[in-house]
Amino acid sequence: MSAASDSFEQSILDAENLLAHFNRLNTKPPPPETEVLKRAGLIMAMTAWETYVEDRVAEALADRVRSLNDDSVAAFFRTKLGDEIKRLHNPTAEKTIQLFRDYANVDLTDRWTWNNADPRTVRDRLNQYLKLRGDVVHRSRVVRHGPPQAHPVTKEDLEKVIRFLRNLVDATERVLATATS
Repeated sequence: MSAASDSFEQSILDAENLLAHFNRLNTKPPPPETEVLKRAGLIMAMTAWETYVEDRVAEALADRVRSLNDDSVAAFFRTKLGDEIKRLHNPTAEKTIQLFRDYANVDLTDRWTWNNADPRTVRDRLNQYLKLRGDVVHRSRVVRHGPPQAHPVTKEDLEKVIRFLRNLVDATERVLATATS
């Protein structure tokens, strides 16, 4: 496993800890003030993914340029990757796949798979979770009077996101391990 996957394992704990706090405070119906824990958990989980992508592609590039005899070429690629990472902000399936193609010389398109998850479903689900994170981050929750509204992130959503991201990191690590063998 990579240093990036080790960091991911530490980072995803933030989301798991927020979920655990929600579970401890949860009653039927959940107190409104605990809902923020699920939204924050989703944000932390997706941040763990974003950090993993940035760090893992940088590790892969470092492995590729290590054998170059020209330090200026290696520096060029590191600078170019740094510029792309600064603009990344949202590591959708397409953006992530392109980064790994460009800098690790690995195509993840049809390789993100596990159990009954086919590559298309994995890509779509990643994009759905990133959209949900964007919705939560860029729109404040508006409290309206009247019947209770559905919350944007359910407990089950957060559990699924955490499980999904763990599987996605594992699948990515497997692909990269076989590519460098």
